[in-house]
Amino acid sequence: MQALLAERGIVRATLAGIPRRDRDDVEAEVFIAAWKAVRRGKYRPDPKDKPRDAMRKWLHGIAWRQASKYFAAAYTRRIVLDPQPLGRLRGIVGVNVDAQLEARDLLRAIGRLKPEHQAILLAVDSPESMVEYARCRGMNPNSAATRLKIAREALSLSLRRWRRCR
Repeated sequence: MQALLAERGIVRATLAGIPRRDRDDVEAEVFIAAWKAVRRGKYRPDPKDKPRDAMRKWLHGIAWRQASKYFAAAYTRRIVLDPQPLGRLRGIVGVNVDAQLEARDLLRAIGRLKPEHQAILLAVDSPESMVEYARCRGMNPNSAATRLKIAREALSLSLRRWRRCR
């Protein structure tokens, strides 16, 4: 990750056409997409290139694609004017605050778990299957499934306790 973040300049230069208010968000999306691609084994540089040049070209491509996604998004393409902007409210538009609070509760609950429970819960999001996860760690796939079940129960218990105390 440090090698990716070291090339922040090329990413910022590629995103120069994006308004300042959104540039940091798009930059974060670039690094998240790059990190996910690295974890999935999608970063395969040309052996003829210098490592840094290859990384810079690759990040430039990711930044370019993220910028095009930004400009293709409906909220950046057009603004629909309301004839009565201060008139009747049509409900909440945009971010769901309840979903954000629920996600924060979940992240706090995961943070309170034992490291081995955190690891197996986060492994569910990785591109490798549970069988591959178990094989890489030298364990039986059934044991990995049991550990995942135990970790999920611990997470559920942690959430219930935390919500009861609030």
